[in-house]
Amino acid sequence: MIIRHAEKPVSGPGLTPQGEARAQAYVGYFEHFELDGKPMPPDALYATADSKSSMRPRLTIAPLSQALGLSIDSRFTDKQTREIADALRTEAHGNRVLIAWHHGEIPRLIRDLGGNSTALIPGDKWPSDVFGWVVVLQYDHQGKLVSSQVVHEHLMPDDQ
Repeated sequence: MIIRHAEKPVSGPGLTPQGEARAQAYVGYFEHFELDGKPMPPDALYATADSKSSMRPRLTIAPLSQALGLSIDSRFTDKQTREIADALRTEAHGNRVLIAWHHGEIPRLIRDLGGNSTALIPGDKWPSDVFGWVVVLQYDHQGKLVSSQVVHEHLMPDDQ
C-alpha cells in the first residue's frame, strides 16, 4: 500500500493541523483496513527519509507506528524509488507493507514496484491537492503483481 504524506503547511517540514488529524485517523483506518473483505493491516512501515524540507512521510505514519508497535524504515530518500523497490524484493519484511512517500515520486515508485502508474493515477501525476488515496499493489507468492487499484479513503472532508 502506498500513500501520500498528509497535508503540508505553506512552509516548514511538518504537517498542518489537518495533516496531523489525518495521521491520527490513519491509526484506526489502517488497523482495520480491508480489501475484498480480507483484513490487511500493515505489518511493515516505510517512509521517505527526513530532510530539512520535509519530515511529512514519517510524521504521517508515526501515530500508526506507535499504535501497531512497528518501527518505520526511513532509510531511503524520496528519489530512491528503485532502491526501496529492490529492498522490498530482496529483504525480509511483512506481507502487508505501507509506504508513505512524496506525491511527486509516487508514480515512479509504482513503476519501480512493477505497477502501471498511468492506469492508476490520472495523467501519471498525483494531483497536488489530493491526500486521500491508497494505492494497493498485490503480489502472488512468487512476487508477481496480480492486482492494483486506488482506494479512496474519505477520512477528511476534502478527500476526493
